[in-house]
Order: sequence, then C-alpha cells, then structure tokens
Amino acid sequence: MSMVERAVVFECRGEELVGVVSEPVVSRGVGVLIVVGGWQYRVGSHRQFVLLARHLAEHGIAVMRFDYRGMGDSSGAMRTFEDVDADIGAALDAFGKTCPAVGQVVLWGLCDAASASLMYWDGTADSRVAGMALLNPWVLSDETFARSQIRHHYLTRLLQLDFWKKLVRGRVDLAAALRTIATAARAKAGASGPGAYQTVMAKAMTGFEGPLLLVLSGHDPTAQGFLDYCGTHRPWQGAIDRPNVEQRTVPEADHTFSAAAWRAKVESITLDWLERSFK
Repeated sequence: MSMVERAVVFECRGEELVGVVSEPVVSRGVGVLIVVGGWQYRVGSHRQFVLLARHLAEHGIAVMRFDYRGMGDSSGAMRTFEDVDADIGAALDAFGKTCPAVGQVVLWGLCDAASASLMYWDGTADSRVAGMALLNPWVLSDETFARSQIRHHYLTRLLQLDFWKKLVRGRVDLAAALRTIATAARAKAGASGPGAYQTVMAKAMTGFEGPLLLVLSGHDPTAQGFLDYCGTHRPWQGAIDRPNVEQRTVPEADHTFSAAAWRAKVESITLDWLERSFK
C-alpha cells in the first residue's frame, strides 16, 4: 500500500473532534477535506468516504475525513449543517498540521455537506480553500420540494403505461394522489422565496473563483430540486454556468450513490477533476 492512515484528535471550541487522515507516501500540493453531510459520520453511507479517501490517497492526494461535534467519536452537542463553520475551520487547521506538504485544500461534500462547504467559504473566505466538489447540494424547502414532487414524480407517472394500468384496475388511490398534488401545489404557491441558507450558498457559488466540481445523481429528487432552484431563483441564475464550474452527472445513481459502480464513478470523476484542476 502506497499510503498510510492515522487517526487525529483536535480541538474545536473546547470539544475534541476525531478524524482520519489517508496520506500517500509522497503527497501532492493539494489535499481533500471530506465534509460530512446529514446524520453521517466520517465513514459515510455505504463506506463511501472511506473508499474515496483511500482511492485518492493511492493516487498521491492526501485526504482527511472527520466527525463534527456531537457526531461519531467527537464530543459536544449535535448541530445542523448551518452551524459547522467552526468544525470545518478546526479540521482545516488539523489537516494542515498533519500533512504540511498540502498547501491547498478542496472541500468535498455530499448533500448538506455541499451546502455547508459553500456556507463556510462565504463566511470565512478561507484562502486555504482552493476548490470545492459539491455532490447533490441540498437547497430543499417547502417550495422546492413541492416543485420537485409535481414536476419529477407526478408528471412523470402520468406518462407511464404502468400507472394507467394500475388506475384502470383500481390499484391507484386517485383521491389520495390528488390530495397530495394539491397540498404540494399550495406549498409551492404559498412559499415566500429563497431561505437564508440558500441565499448564502448562492453568494458563495457566484463569488468563489476557484475550480468547482458539481456532481449530480440522475435519480435523486435533491439533485433535481437543486437544478430547479438554480433555474427559478434570481440569486442562483447563471451560478452553475460559470466557467469555473464543471458539471457531471451519474445517470442511474440515487442520492447516496448506493451501488458500488456509482461510488466508483464518483471516485473516478473526482480524481480526474483534481488532476486537471490542480496540476
């Protein structure tokens, strides 16, 4: 094995955080900090973060993954993705001390970890952050959820022969389906506009000048909701079309890339982008 793994313990506002560094024998000048999303800890769903870290380290890129305060093996109270700037900053400090050859860091995050990465940069303008890899970013609210449900589920079902066969056979509760659509439509109509965290994300997306990788799953309401949001909210318009943004899609994948082939594709996309963007 051309890499080693070691645990690191570091401090964040009086609490102890735990991380794991996957370090190649010879490190390149860029490293990857995997930011945790949802209620995950440093392993990731389906061990995705472990596998990604080892894959990148085998190709000369140091990687650190860690637990927020209150998650995994870290102490403290649990917190939401909107309140982890201090955790990410402390992890960057620890990563730099552990791997001094790494001068630039890419933040890599799935779902609300992508959101947290953008929000961290907007709040700190941390010069150590040279790039960001954002997978299925989380921007959902009542409005975006309603729009996603109507556009990508119900309208699609109306075009499927299987739906009409079930309807004729009485196997579809049409009244219940119509009530659900009506509820979604009311939520869409009553929404007041983009929320605070989405606006902060948009500011970061349009203000960050370094390389940005956007990876979307083809079968994921969160990814579809993100694209819808970008197309319908003024702060987001043009954000993902900027020249520093590279967009890739894994067509058959679900939100967490639960199949081994989808995780391998993400590893390949990430490594290829890193090698081209940070020579």
